[in-house]
Amino acid sequence: MSLYDDTFTLLQELIRNGCVNDLTADSGAEERNVATLERFFADTPGIRTEKFEPHPTRTSLAVTVEGSDPKAEPLTLLGHIDVVPVDEPKWTTQPFAGEVIDGFIYGRGAMDMLFITATMAAVTRDIARRGQPAGTLTFVALADEEARGGFGAKWISEHRPEAFSWKNCLSETGGSHLPVRDGSDAIVINVGEKGAGQRRVRISGDAGHGSTPYGKDFAVVKIAEVARRIANINPPMLDSETWQGFVRAFRFDEATEKALLTGASEEAYEAFGDLAGYAHAFSHTTISQTVLRAGGAINVLPSDAYLEMDIRPLPGQTQDDIDELLREGLDDLADDVTIEHLIVEPASESPAEGPLWEAIVQTVGEFFPDVPVIPVLATGGSDLRFARRLGGVGYGFALHAPERTMFEANRQLHSHDECLAVEDLELTVRAYSSLVTKFVGAPRTA
Repeated sequence: MSLYDDTFTLLQELIRNGCVNDLTADSGAEERNVATLERFFADTPGIRTEKFEPHPTRTSLAVTVEGSDPKAEPLTLLGHIDVVPVDEPKWTTQPFAGEVIDGFIYGRGAMDMLFITATMAAVTRDIARRGQPAGTLTFVALADEEARGGFGAKWISEHRPEAFSWKNCLSETGGSHLPVRDGSDAIVINVGEKGAGQRRVRISGDAGHGSTPYGKDFAVVKIAEVARRIANINPPMLDSETWQGFVRAFRFDEATEKALLTGASEEAYEAFGDLAGYAHAFSHTTISQTVLRAGGAINVLPSDAYLEMDIRPLPGQTQDDIDELLREGLDDLADDVTIEHLIVEPASESPAEGPLWEAIVQTVGEFFPDVPVIPVLATGGSDLRFARRLGGVGYGFALHAPERTMFEANRQLHSHDECLAVEDLELTVRAYSSLVTKFVGAPRTA
């Protein structure tokens, strides 16, 4: 079988295992995908494997091909093996079948990120079969990425950081195309991601019987006003070299480009078309109000109410900055609320330079000559942040055909009828094989 055929068959099995992570400790069952990968790597020469299981069934697997030269650059491929839940009645295909329909592979995780994980595994096995590379190559199949890695990359980075190298890492996602205004092409690669600043804002009111509301201080009314004021917060645009490069890649007219680079006009974001929402999140702290709780019994006035928010800060912003932003927006209500921190993590970004970045750019050029590679930030999270915290660099890497714009690729994430073009799987397999081979100095195929 060819490298592509190996990858395709593995991808189908990973999808069919249905390792659904619903954010509870006993979900996921990534041990099923680890068992598949153990069979896949069985009898492969020159590898060592290690499993990690901080919670029953929440298993990760590291497969290492030791390099011959201790001075050569190592490379670690971080692929997660859990997927998010599905709303099955909303799917028109079977979410865990891995079927190919009209040139697309359908299934939960096909895009996020099992096609990259399967590619990483297949390329690692192929490298091992070819002989010892100069640099050490490790493929890590990670549990629990969809719940921020508590039983996966986060746990390993905190409890077993020495298990493999974090110096040069690849994971999700990248390789889609920008709809450049003059019709030319540009390819995006994720170099960083926004952080987490989850908050719970709590406010109190008067308890009492629902039949006698006169003169009461209503927690429900007050939390509604808190929500209204927070909705009116307009965080300022935060400029950065990465943002400037993204804007300039579109080749807008001078006035539009200036408005976007200076933050002079919110309306200017409409120039991005389908990518307007992403572009706005790329350049602003975002505040999404997602959970509201108050009361229980319909005849009891609740004395407590709270609002939870998914807040995503940019590189350079602190948790104190977020609290100050909320307090300013709440104005005279700020002293009446308690602001609780939930999941908080700093944003992270790797430089668009260095040996791994140069190898990525060179590889993209092999498939798309003279097309610029544009560094971008992910508005969500990935396991790459743990590599960056440990002093390494991390980039999202895959490769898509020109028809797959960044919008088209991103909208598949966590979507109904999630799918991946067969053409994109073929491109990604070829690109990973080329990139990994050149970076770790592996023997070429005959």
